[in-house]
Amino acid sequence: MHNKDMEKRTLGKTGLEVSIIGFGGFHLVEIPFSKAKRLLNRYLDEGGNYIETAESYGDGISEQKIGKAVSGRRSDFILATKTTARTGKEAMAALHGSLKRLKTDYVDIWFMHAVQTEEEAEAILAPGGAMEAVLKARNEGKVRFAGITGHGKPAGLIPAVKDYNYDVLMTGLNFFDRFNFPGIEDSLLPLCVKKKTAILAMKVLADGYLFRSPETAIRYTLRLPVASLVLGINRMEYLEKDMEIVRTKTALDNEELEETFEKSVELGDYVCRLCGKCKNTKSIDPMEVFLLEGIYDRQMNDYRVPDPQEYALRERLKFWFDQKELAQSTYLKVMKKVDTEKDYSYLNKLCPYGIDIDRKLKIAHSKLAGTSYIF
Repeated sequence: MHNKDMEKRTLGKTGLEVSIIGFGGFHLVEIPFSKAKRLLNRYLDEGGNYIETAESYGDGISEQKIGKAVSGRRSDFILATKTTARTGKEAMAALHGSLKRLKTDYVDIWFMHAVQTEEEAEAILAPGGAMEAVLKARNEGKVRFAGITGHGKPAGLIPAVKDYNYDVLMTGLNFFDRFNFPGIEDSLLPLCVKKKTAILAMKVLADGYLFRSPETAIRYTLRLPVASLVLGINRMEYLEKDMEIVRTKTALDNEELEETFEKSVELGDYVCRLCGKCKNTKSIDPMEVFLLEGIYDRQMNDYRVPDPQEYALRERLKFWFDQKELAQSTYLKVMKKVDTEKDYSYLNKLCPYGIDIDRKLKIAHSKLAGTSYIF
């Protein structure tokens, strides 16, 4: 007996009704086909109806597994895939490959994937750009809606959404990166709401970094104006847990939100909460430096020695969005520099989260200026 009570939300101006949990296909690359098939079918049986992948996930392996596992149930779900192609010719070739691997003649949403810079956003819309392929594919019935994705600082997404009426946007939304890329929630989401561009949340667990706090992470993102939380799922217990959370829990209330910001182990006493209380007109603005550190490495390297599991995870994820050069060039060209010989410890007492601002400023300078800091 199928349980179809998973909450559905309208996907912006598309009119599609999408389940509150979407199935992200990246992690299907990591598991045998037999397990992928069981997971996908269980998700659909439980009322989930959004499956998303990309041609780049395992060089098409994720698409192949999805096509082989559930193409026979094509009418049961909304299907999305992505391309990093920026020209129309390359994009059309990519789409044909995706459709073949997915064993379908159309996708509901085709995302222009990983748009990180304004130059990439412009290239997609330029003559001969990938948007020409999107429009042609829509006319041919191979694509229903146009989407865009991006990671980290939304330098490419904000101008993209301003310049083109995308149907759907997907980006990372979680309580950890809230403090690394605040422009997403502060500027990008309101812009999408204004333009009626549907919002899908990915990286709800910050690429797995919030593995100790899945309930808090999911409930945090439920506070935001999102249609669905697209979660990477590669184990049945994860799927069961995710479904249980959205069926039995509500979004964090304001009190719980503040408690999360204050006490979560992932934020700890190193990640800047951007409260601005340490700003001192006589000195450097620590928050501006820490914002760049967030772009550089997500404030993950705190120059401490964590346990091996956490160390390995941080090392894998800290440069996940490949924006370190952007952070460094901004610091070196624009910012007032931290003086590593100066004592900034008088600022420490101003931080309500117990951050050693003096130490953190010098660590951030070491990262952004490309120098060694002896501490």
